[in-house]
Amino acid sequence: MTEFYGEAHRALQDSFDSRRLADTLKDRVMRTALSETDKRFIAAGDMFFLSTVDHNGWPSVSYKGGPKGFVEVVDDNTLAFPSYDGNGMFYSVGNIAESARLGMLFIDFERPRRLRLHGTGTVSLDDPLIADYPGAHLIVRVALENIFTNCGRYIHKYDKLAPSEYIPDERAQAPVPDWKRVDFLREALPEKDRDDVDKAGDVMTEAEYRKDFWRGLE
Repeated sequence: MTEFYGEAHRALQDSFDSRRLADTLKDRVMRTALSETDKRFIAAGDMFFLSTVDHNGWPSVSYKGGPKGFVEVVDDNTLAFPSYDGNGMFYSVGNIAESARLGMLFIDFERPRRLRLHGTGTVSLDDPLIADYPGAHLIVRVALENIFTNCGRYIHKYDKLAPSEYIPDERAQAPVPDWKRVDFLREALPEKDRDDVDKAGDVMTEAEYRKDFWRGLE
């Protein structure tokens, strides 16, 4: 098993006299299996932040949202989550398929608390769990390696107003996002999207879309 802290971590810990604290936290807080509390926290969530590393070594962070409990606890050491329709880049999922290593950050903004996880992911187009997620393209399974909670003292407190209307319903239906109606993108859309986009409304210019996107910041 590799050391959790590297030389740069140790140098900073020694500079601030926190090596003992860092080791105590690693030994007492970090774990490799989900606790029952961890499982309940994940099952109650409807979003998380996903970190991945691309083929050039660049880190990336993306937001993932879905219905409550869309991240499934498969067992004490495994999570699974769906990949829904996106912008066609498949950037985060492609990174997982390429390098496997990932991080997950779950945050409760209403009662500030958070859970951090490291693991390795696999991507499957025909995972049996895909039947549980209408509208999902594929499933990512995560083999967990490090699990640890963090103090929530710097988390700003927010109230959730409403879930996203773009989460697919039980028939895998969801509204067409406006960006798919932008003129220069229409011809590049996958064939399966074109009929839905044609029915969704008039073509938008890029300027119109950007103005609407940033409305309130002018």
